[in-house]
Amino acid sequence: MQEQYRTVARAGVHETEINRSRFICALAPAATEQEAQEFVAGIRREHPAASHNCFAYVIGADASVQKASDDGEPGGTAGVPMLQMLTRREMRYVVAVVTRYYGGVKLGAGGLIRAYGGAVGEALDTLGTLTRQRFRLAVVTVGHQRAGRLENELRATGRTVREVRYAEAVTIEIGLPEAEIEEFRRWLADATAGEAELELGGEAYGDV
Repeated sequence: MQEQYRTVARAGVHETEINRSRFICALAPAATEQEAQEFVAGIRREHPAASHNCFAYVIGADASVQKASDDGEPGGTAGVPMLQMLTRREMRYVVAVVTRYYGGVKLGAGGLIRAYGGAVGEALDTLGTLTRQRFRLAVVTVGHQRAGRLENELRATGRTVREVRYAEAVTIEIGLPEAEIEEFRRWLADATAGEAELELGGEAYGDV
């Protein structure tokens, strides 16, 4: 698995005009290929009168799914430069749709490539990106008398506390980078006088 990946910080739209043609880039995070396709379909419904609705998306932390469409523009002048911009910026789990309203001036192949790729790049700059880091899910089980202080110490040391559940004992779910697990075991034993238990779970990604 990839140790980390970058994705778009939020969904949004950025518009630019080139030689009287409007280029409207809609960007959004997409967890699955189906989500990406639904986003594309939604933009097409939103802009039924547009000259073109070209798209590109990259799904998977390792970029295992990559698709692009020129939607009627000359082959390789729209979807491919959009996809190249996403991969050049190392973007993952992201979908981009560039809607073009033709303004009457032909841009030529080179102009189209710059326009579509540039629209995605400008949208990424405007909306911002974030990095997600791979980590192991872990559950700390501890007695009630130590739970409050331990939770505060976890947060104070920058740990990602995902959930706290109170029952006979208190369970605190956290995220741990793989490289820090053994060091955390030692810290936990010291912090709780050996009374807390640590159980490791699966892997996930979280914001850095």
